[in-house]
Amino acid sequence: MDVSSANLLVPDEFQKSYLDLLNYPTNIILRGTNIYHSVLQSLKDRLDQIEPQLCLSRKEAVRQFEVPIRDLHTALGKDVEKANNHSPEKLSQWLGTNVVSFEKQQVQASRRDSKCRFIYIYSHNSSDRLLITRSSLAEVFTYHQVMPAYLDFIFVFGAQSDATDLRFTAFRHNIMMRDPPRMTPIPQLGRSGRCFQLCYNLKGAAIYHQFDVVYGTTLWIVTKGRLDLQQRFKELTGKDGRPEDKSFDTASQCLRSSLAAHLLYCYWSTESWRWYVRWMEEIIENESAMAIYGPRGPGFSHMQYKPHHIQDLQYWLDKASEAVTAMESNVNVISAMRNLYASLSARKDFPEELKEENDDDLIDFDSQLDDLINDFNMQLSRARLLVNITRDRKDLVSQHLNGQAAERTKQLNINLERDAIGMRVITIVTLVYLPATFVSTVFGTDVVKYQNDNAVQNGSSGSFSSIALTRWLQVTIPLTVVTLVLAWATFKVAHMQRRLREMRENPPGQTLARLSSITKSSPFNDQQ
Repeated sequence: MDVSSANLLVPDEFQKSYLDLLNYPTNIILRGTNIYHSVLQSLKDRLDQIEPQLCLSRKEAVRQFEVPIRDLHTALGKDVEKANNHSPEKLSQWLGTNVVSFEKQQVQASRRDSKCRFIYIYSHNSSDRLLITRSSLAEVFTYHQVMPAYLDFIFVFGAQSDATDLRFTAFRHNIMMRDPPRMTPIPQLGRSGRCFQLCYNLKGAAIYHQFDVVYGTTLWIVTKGRLDLQQRFKELTGKDGRPEDKSFDTASQCLRSSLAAHLLYCYWSTESWRWYVRWMEEIIENESAMAIYGPRGPGFSHMQYKPHHIQDLQYWLDKASEAVTAMESNVNVISAMRNLYASLSARKDFPEELKEENDDDLIDFDSQLDDLINDFNMQLSRARLLVNITRDRKDLVSQHLNGQAAERTKQLNINLERDAIGMRVITIVTLVYLPATFVSTVFGTDVVKYQNDNAVQNGSSGSFSSIALTRWLQVTIPLTVVTLVLAWATFKVAHMQRRLREMRENPPGQTLARLSSITKSSPFNDQQ
């Protein structure tokens, strides 16, 4: 890397902020009604709290530190200058700042900002630490005076087991284009103090943009898991890119190129949603088609549902709902970006040169964002329909599951009814034969009695006792009648007691009286 040896003097306010970089964002020198010390302090406290999960430690930085930077149209006249900085020292050298004296609180810059700087802060995946230390992160943000709101967007990254905060989506901006500038001008670095800043996230990427409306100096900071979005920017501004997307000679060309980068991120955020929704439609159709089309009548074989089928459909319902939320968030972000750039031309503090030379670019930018929003809305309609279908089919599977339980209960009741009939028959037979058995046992008299064993062996038919039969019938028949009458009387008494208890609990006029009282208490009675 060829670094100019010139020492550039920077304002005292900037020097003080840079020397206090470890306290970012409380050291920021941005001015405005949306910057409060309490807000900055809360952001710093949050950064202190999650630092071990968000950034590398000094020990880890020795092996893992990496911050790719791509400078376009540099102060030395180079079209492209790039480096993958693998240490905090290399990063500081690239930024071109050095502390002359801590005692005298002096900081000097050795290079002017390039017309376009792209800084890529990344991790191996969205649930891993960023490959940068806390001090280097604060140094980059302090040197470029990055708006503190961007911290909210990078807080979603870092080592975590459940990356639910990745669903966080927002769009923040800060416009400071009036003259005299509200932001500290540093002309030595190519900063007029008149700029606008915005940060947003799309599809898991946190994007920060700063544009100087006087010098055209452009800054991009992208935070994301993996390097794929960096490769997209390299293709946009590389040797095969369109000239209008990588021209930075004038402020209007810089603005035009920045619009192209915004479109790059927006188009990237729309990719694959159509096929993702289609894939979920196929999965849910395969999981639940039999709930709709499978015959359920008698004589048909049908699918036996288990509780895990409801769990599976609930899982896909959650995934479809997450897709709807993500696409709605993208639509909101793109709409906010479109509104911001559409309002620039109407602002009095927006330079006339940019209004005249970039009017067509802003109109085309607005049109392309409209197309993206319409595309998102079409996919949103499909995804919302899929959510409704999945929810309805989950309810249908639940009803089938309840129906299967009802069928098993019905079969069990049939078996119990069959058993109850058998027990009733046994009870009746027992009631009929119980008196006779009792009498025979008590009397101990056989109806037919063989007189001796020899007679039986000789083939004799034995003797018949009519008196014994008469006495047996005289006792058995009345006892049988009395037993049956008592059983019938017991059943009737139990039935009458049950009826009386039901009548006491629900008097005949209670329902009518209750309805009448409710009707009388209706507010409409006062109006009649």
